Amino acid sequence: MANTFWRMAKRPLAVGGVLTAQMVQTIQRPDLESFTDQDPSGVFGDAASPPLRMIVLGDSTVTAPGVEPLDACWARRTALFFSDRYRVELISVAVGGSKIANVRDEQIHRAIVTGGDIAIVCVGGNDALRATPISRFETAYDDMLRPLVAAFPAVAVCGVGDLGTIPRLPAMARGVARVRARAVDHAIGRVADHYDVPKTRAWGPEFEPFETDPAIWAGDLFHASAEGHAMYADAAIPLVEEALRRSNFSP
Repeated sequence: MANTFWRMAKRPLAVGGVLTAQMVQTIQRPDLESFTDQDPSGVFGDAASPPLRMIVLGDSTVTAPGVEPLDACWARRTALFFSDRYRVELISVAVGGSKIANVRDEQIHRAIVTGGDIAIVCVGGNDALRATPISRFETAYDDMLRPLVAAFPAVAVCGVGDLGTIPRLPAMARGVARVRARAVDHAIGRVADHYDVPKTRAWGPEFEPFETDPAIWAGDLFHASAEGHAMYADAAIPLVEEALRRSNFSP
């Protein structure tokens, strides 16, 4: 079975047909809650502390649909963690539903014009679920990361975890989603390594609750809940620390 999924992952048309049909079925669920994007932007910490501006780009992993309170989303949890030593200005340019092409074409310019000390990118899940060919994704990710590395002292990227755990996905789509997510995560890792940019670990036994604990998911059974975002923050905080360390950050 695993070999079958790997062969399908290499055939974009086949995977695209399966995922497109299953995603339509997934989206059309009037029996489940529906949530909109939220903006995690804010300022945290003592005004007298050294400044740290964090720019976050990406998809609904950042915009946190269904997370209550908003301070429980991973981006704010991360900003709050660093607010004991910095005056953290968190600015999100993320848009729910974005794929890598959207980040590259629509978010990069705004992020660079805004400027900051660190840029954090979280994108790839929609590309995995919507069957962007892996080679195209990797090329676009490189095109996106290159100008960020040139513009920001520190850059960090989020991996893509096991999308096969999403409760809202029909059973037939879960295996394909799992293989596609791993392939996208590996592509992110290759580009991140090329630019010496730290990336979150997104697979492993510590993420088992996404498959076993219903509380990890918001009411739409698609996006992570506050509990899920707490796990994202556990990965994001050391990621930011490592990115700042590599850049020799000194406000």
